[in-house]
Amino acid sequence: MREPVLTEPAESIEATELAGIPGPTETGEIIEVPDSAESVESPESIPAQSVPAERNGLFRSLRNRNYRLFAAGQVISNTGTWMQRIAQDWLVLTITHSGTALGIVTALQFLPILLFSVWGGVLADRFPKRTMLMITQSSMGVLAAILGVLTVTGHIGVWQIYVFALLLGTVTAADTPARQSFVVEMVGQQDLQNAVSLNSANFNLGRVVGPAVAGLFIGLFASEITGSGWAFVLNAISYVAVVGGLALIRKRDLHTVTRARRGRGGQLDAFRYVRTRPDLMAVLVTISVFGTFGLNFPVLLPLYTTQIFHSGASAYGVISAIMAAGSLLGALLAARRKVARVRVVLVGAFLFGLLEMTSAVMPTIASYAALLAVTGLCSLTTATTANAVMQTTVAPELRGRVTGVYILVFMGGTPLGSPIVGWLAGEIGVRWTQGLCGGLSAIAALGVAYWLAKTTDRQIRTRLLARPHIAVVARAA
Repeated sequence: MREPVLTEPAESIEATELAGIPGPTETGEIIEVPDSAESVESPESIPAQSVPAERNGLFRSLRNRNYRLFAAGQVISNTGTWMQRIAQDWLVLTITHSGTALGIVTALQFLPILLFSVWGGVLADRFPKRTMLMITQSSMGVLAAILGVLTVTGHIGVWQIYVFALLLGTVTAADTPARQSFVVEMVGQQDLQNAVSLNSANFNLGRVVGPAVAGLFIGLFASEITGSGWAFVLNAISYVAVVGGLALIRKRDLHTVTRARRGRGGQLDAFRYVRTRPDLMAVLVTISVFGTFGLNFPVLLPLYTTQIFHSGASAYGVISAIMAAGSLLGALLAARRKVARVRVVLVGAFLFGLLEMTSAVMPTIASYAALLAVTGLCSLTTATTANAVMQTTVAPELRGRVTGVYILVFMGGTPLGSPIVGWLAGEIGVRWTQGLCGGLSAIAALGVAYWLAKTTDRQIRTRLLARPHIAVVARAA
């Protein structure tokens, strides 16, 4: 008998088994997946996956009052956040006319996530997440308000934008692990996959509306700098909704979770745990390349808009909104799935890379935007499924810290990737840079798939007819 690697409820076995990885039982022992493709390909063959009819439905998590309040606040706040993101990028480009400066501000915003996200996960496992979120969301609102006032009054400089990006990233490093791991306390394990996917849909609804509103605001004013400032102010106001929603959540209706014990080295437990899980390692490696190089559109899109298509802020907002619309569809498709599968992460990242390379050579802004919509669909299918795998298959007392590790590799690579992408865009051109980023994502996904197959004694199987897909399945005896 092998050593157990995980103790958790039976309902979280599904994603591990379907990925072709041995899963845990209620006693913590490892069970072997039968050597047949049907055990991997047919979810209905596994009794643990049966879900009552009344628990089905695309928006089933919204039946929960606490989650409805949380989601409603997030819709408004996410819209404001994306307004600020677009306005910030455009403001930097307006002041500096430099792709490198754009990469630096993005890197500074994500640097604290690289440094502190795992510690943020430790805090999320030890302290009440609702209280943490009220503090972090309020802090973000204050930072946005100060930045807005400085910009509207004409006292803004690029160094100040750098400082605020760094401060915002520091708060985000504590906020994100708490926000993502708080979902299970609201909806419970049964609806966690659906709620995680709806969170991504919520986030991308903000990506659809926010850039369009930001582009409109920037274009309304004689000065694009002033327009950006008012976008910051509106974002600050949006945080009232999310903090108000958190305040109205009923604590008695939250699901009880096991708190992590205080002690040194708590952040290392997550790394030790992930090392025992080949499926989680496969997700993390794929997502690290995907996030570091593939998802650098905040750097590339402004450069495409100005240098390739010779357009302004309104066109930038529209392109961003079109890509976000595709991402929103990808998140909603992920919400329909009852089980998060590692193979979806791998195939999604591979297709994303191919689409990113293809869109790099599109000749017109219309064809470029159209292909970005499909690219966005693949990107959010990949990211949402990866997030769901990391949350639904781990021990509850480690969920915050494992989420912190996921955020570290997914978003923490941005401080490294963004300056490189910005520099490459200036040296070899925007089109070549985007094509290279897409190629790296596709190669990483394919390499990880073969590593996972070898590590777990599986084989890669492809099917081009009927329902095309790639799957990691058991080897024939």
